[in-house]
Amino acid sequence: MTFEELLAEGDSVPVEGWDFSWFEGRATEQRPTWGYAVTLAARVGRVSSVLDVQTGGAEVFDWVLRRAPRLPRLVVATESWAPNVAIGGDRLAVHSGTVVRADDGGGLPFRSASFELVASRHPVVTVWTEIARVLGPGGTFLSQQVGAGSNRELYEFLMGPQPANRRRDPAEAVRNAENAGLEVIDLRQESLETMFFDIAAVVHFLRKVPWTVPDFSTQKYRERLADLHRHIEQHGHFLAHAQRFLIDARKPT
Repeated sequence: MTFEELLAEGDSVPVEGWDFSWFEGRATEQRPTWGYAVTLAARVGRVSSVLDVQTGGAEVFDWVLRRAPRLPRLVVATESWAPNVAIGGDRLAVHSGTVVRADDGGGLPFRSASFELVASRHPVVTVWTEIARVLGPGGTFLSQQVGAGSNRELYEFLMGPQPANRRRDPAEAVRNAENAGLEVIDLRQESLETMFFDIAAVVHFLRKVPWTVPDFSTQKYRERLADLHRHIEQHGHFLAHAQRFLIDARKPT
């Protein structure tokens, strides 16, 4: 396919939900060694109430619930984007669960101490005071998050050198959790190889994960995308590194 055809393809693929199956054969990303979804599934089986914050289309949460030893009595998720609320709601209906629309950076629309377990995979932002508020005494928050400088090689190829986003620093997450009254019982972090094998995969990724290059459009970055296309043709791929960390926190009894 030509550069123009690949650009058009990457621009046309739907971005709803968190299903990344389209990338098969076109991009790869290492997975963290801690096994977030498997760990969460085991915990879900031990509680009577669970909340998944910023669930996307509930793809991961659905996977977790299907593998949990048993389902909690109360299964709820939040999501800010209306199309994903509908998609996620359909997925969770088979688990007698619901998806509630809630802004990423706002309050959670639940009473205090409503949940034994709160989870969130790759949240846009974590409102720690709200997480602490909706957790019951002894409840836990398990979250896999995007670390500072994730895919720096990619966004700096397009945008030039950028300052580090300290808001995504794991140490900052620990401070914010503790300031909200939670006890951090585990923190792990890893740097994971991410490879893009054509420019359509790059374009689709940047549309699907818009905070990587916040002002991204194929028209605005056309020249740099053409340079990146030539790089991939020459080297067979473009290599970046995704930063991930796992934080596990508990609300004191």
